[in-house]
Amino acid sequence: MKPEKIILSFDLDNTLINNREGIVNSFNHALQQFDLPLMNTDDIEKMIGIPLHQMFSKITKTNVDELVMTFREYYVRKGIYQGHLITGVKDKLQELNDAGFIMGVITSKKQEMAEKMVEILKIRKFFDYVLGETDDRKELGKLDPSLKLFFQTKYPNHHVMVIGDHPKDVLLSNNLECPFIGVLTGNHSAQELSELKKGRYLILNSIQEINQNIINELLCSVP
Repeated sequence: MKPEKIILSFDLDNTLINNREGIVNSFNHALQQFDLPLMNTDDIEKMIGIPLHQMFSKITKTNVDELVMTFREYYVRKGIYQGHLITGVKDKLQELNDAGFIMGVITSKKQEMAEKMVEILKIRKFFDYVLGETDDRKELGKLDPSLKLFFQTKYPNHHVMVIGDHPKDVLLSNNLECPFIGVLTGNHSAQELSELKKGRYLILNSIQEINQNIINELLCSVP
């Protein structure tokens, strides 16, 4: 299968980047501003990958919008600069780009934050699209039907593959009716990812293990 007809759609946090420190610090900063108990690092990290409103709603049902706003204000000033690429990511993106694959990002981060993050980490050049949370996609996030329409309209007759570390990425691949490559660089096990998948999937340790043969075999395999 020709790479130029294949779209590799990556998650951002814990798939391409490690921004746990920035997210944890921003989350606890917001809690502190509203006199709420701080959370330990592990409990916050387990929530990374879902929209901020959902994260804060797990803690409290009041001031959620204000908490999200406070998080983002701190994140823009400090948190976004505390992230770094996961080992081997830039070289792998370069390799896949050179092979001719179309690549993009779908993330639960706010659209502007996602764009800024990939610019700061100098990987924006590899992606044809970066899709984050917007006012229209805030509630449904990665399950928004508009994402399926996006691919059908912009990339007709292309084959999409979702790559991510989080159950929401599995559900995105189910929504798009496409194969899924799970990576174990986040906080979720192979079992957690595979038990949600409808159709073809593969679980790898990290995106460093992805190559053209693996992609083609997964796309051509029988569900």
